[in-house]
Amino acid sequence: MTRIDDPRHDSEAGRAEATLDTTRIDDTRIAAVRALVSPAVLLEELAVTPAVEQLVEQARTDIARVLRGDDDRLIVVIGPCSIHDSAQALEYAARLREARAGLEDALLPVMRVYFEKPRTTVGWKGFINDPRLDGSFRINEGLRRARELLLQIGEMGLPAGTEFLDLLSPQYFSDLIAWGAIGARTTESQSHRQLASGLSCPVGFKNGTDGGVQVASDAVVAAGAPHAFMGMTKMGVAAIFETRGNADCHVILRGGRQPNYDAAAVDAACEVLRRAGLREQVMIDCSHANSSKQPRRQIEVAADIGRRIASGERRIVGVMVESHLHEGRQELRAGQALREGVSITDACLGWEDSLALLHDLAACVRARRGGG
Repeated sequence: MTRIDDPRHDSEAGRAEATLDTTRIDDTRIAAVRALVSPAVLLEELAVTPAVEQLVEQARTDIARVLRGDDDRLIVVIGPCSIHDSAQALEYAARLREARAGLEDALLPVMRVYFEKPRTTVGWKGFINDPRLDGSFRINEGLRRARELLLQIGEMGLPAGTEFLDLLSPQYFSDLIAWGAIGARTTESQSHRQLASGLSCPVGFKNGTDGGVQVASDAVVAAGAPHAFMGMTKMGVAAIFETRGNADCHVILRGGRQPNYDAAAVDAACEVLRRAGLREQVMIDCSHANSSKQPRRQIEVAADIGRRIASGERRIVGVMVESHLHEGRQELRAGQALREGVSITDACLGWEDSLALLHDLAACVRARRGGG
């Protein structure tokens, strides 16, 4: 049977199959318009299974309990900076699943499964935008492969976390996400705050690129309130959405002009949150500006955080770590083969170092329980 929207025939920009616009005063800079598969078609084709549904529901509940102070485990969002190869992502997931068995008493591991990448200027925008890494922009294929990967990771028993960058893409896979993030470049965006207010999962807002925490605190307040806004339904129809507000949002410290993971930075961030009437809690991103984008510095950042947790610090509810099968990063160049298990976006920590980091953090949580 021929599938609706066969990915083997996903039209490319400028091809005859695309609809070209010739209007003289509207869409004058649009080269082509291609059909987008509706979320409903994809959700029917790649339906959530009862096991994955139960996993996602339980993981969201567990994360919310940590955020509300009812669970003293540490949330750890760990995985590749971005997904560019499904097989390598599944290999990473298998390793994390195996490691999790000895950590779950102290840590709540969530695999970082990022499909969309914000760019400062231009570049590869992620697995959904360009799944073949060749500039063909087969977005329908990217959406399908992203959902398929999330289902596979879920069937392995691992909860997944992702960044919500595009405002339409959540309709295609947000049912499979246990925890979400809004990035530093979009935390101030009203549209992303509205989106978070209606998402079914807990959401972390990163501080601004300059390091300012107020913008993230404001985002948590905004996302906790009801909103009405325009969007697309799962049937692919424009509609007005009215949300109830998301009570499970929090701030992520990711550094700015300087790192902000130390005790003084946590104190300052919690003061901002206290003044806003929010819970005094933060997640800390060990990467990005907190590590000066040097992957091995994540080990130092995590160790510093761990020492404070072991000494009784309870305001740090989670950490983020960029980790892949192998350390470092590589450039995506036409005609050049990629090294397996190495990031093509931000540099990542290798698996063995990541595993040691996880065990060290777990030991710190257990030490806190024992009174330091």
